[in-house]
Amino acid sequence: MIRLSKSIVGKKEAEALSRVIIEDGYLGMGREVQLFEKELQGFLKTNRHVICVNSGTAALHLAVMAVARPGEEILVQSLTYLASFQAISAAGAIPVPCEVNPNTITIDLKDAERRFTKRTRAIMPVHYAGNPGDLEGIYHFAQRYGLRVIEDAAHAFGTVFKAQGSKFKVGEIGDIVCFSFDGIKNITSGEGGAVVTSDEKVAQFVNDARLLGIHRDTEKRYKGQRSWVFDVTHQGYRYHMSNLFAAIGRVQLKRFPEFKRIRQSLAKRYYEKLKGIPYIKLLNHNYDEVVPHIFPIKIVNGKRDELRQYLLSKNIECGIHYYPNHLLSFYGNRKGELPVTEKLYNQLLTLPLHPDLTKEDQDRVIYEVKSFFNSS
Repeated sequence: MIRLSKSIVGKKEAEALSRVIIEDGYLGMGREVQLFEKELQGFLKTNRHVICVNSGTAALHLAVMAVARPGEEILVQSLTYLASFQAISAAGAIPVPCEVNPNTITIDLKDAERRFTKRTRAIMPVHYAGNPGDLEGIYHFAQRYGLRVIEDAAHAFGTVFKAQGSKFKVGEIGDIVCFSFDGIKNITSGEGGAVVTSDEKVAQFVNDARLLGIHRDTEKRYKGQRSWVFDVTHQGYRYHMSNLFAAIGRVQLKRFPEFKRIRQSLAKRYYEKLKGIPYIKLLNHNYDEVVPHIFPIKIVNGKRDELRQYLLSKNIECGIHYYPNHLLSFYGNRKGELPVTEKLYNQLLTLPLHPDLTKEDQDRVIYEVKSFFNSS
């Protein structure tokens, strides 16, 4: 079976875990997490706050809580993983489903503008497949309407984008940027995520909220101490990252340049081998800048599901990223409301992409895709 995605961990990650277990002896949040946060700052070449939590969903949840009150609205594309919507509704805010640009699968700002109301508090752009889309345009939109921006950058760790006439890594600038480090992302910490911001109030809120809302408990943890007498001024959660997760993340951060090279090389190779095939449309990303988490293609002849079953019969895993959230019962099951998104959902198919995918495996995937279209 050729895997769709895969956790790429090994001896060095195991050694890091062993060091924390045997030498440090403290598995909770402490010095290892602090070091991981500092190293992420170094990677991003920024002195912005980097606050590690136990998942990308937790990062989004706390980010929304930091800027939005219950009942306020967040503009977000419907074609995203459920975590984006759940993070918003968990904070008591209301996710407002928006269309996507079918060429980039990022939020359609014209459609978002139509859905803006006096209750709109923020926009959450999703960097689908590693591509942030028109991020500069999103910030102009937010400035025009007085909105906060919460970037769902779960797919985009390491991606470079252009803004203000310069190039930046995702997270290097921006309002609030949220990463995911789960098992199959561009780097993993086993489970984990991070909030990156220069907003002091947001940073303090997230720092406290990840530790049950205990005021300035982070400072004590990083000194190997505990808060025995403390105050709490807002709701918090057990969302902190553990030293174990941080130890894995620190190793993965060192391995990222190689992961980046392989992911970009595989994506470029897919693009060259599959372009020009009738009934396949490719996302025209710049893979010198985008670090792809997934490689989706569009099947435009109505045979997406047939191709998927064919590939599975050949022991090739494939996926569909994602089922539109506005079609879920919990979010209203509003079929027909977003026709571009609904059409796109029926076209998308994700092909295998991860750093353990060999060229031979990729050639097999490409061969079978071509064989399906030749036979049909």
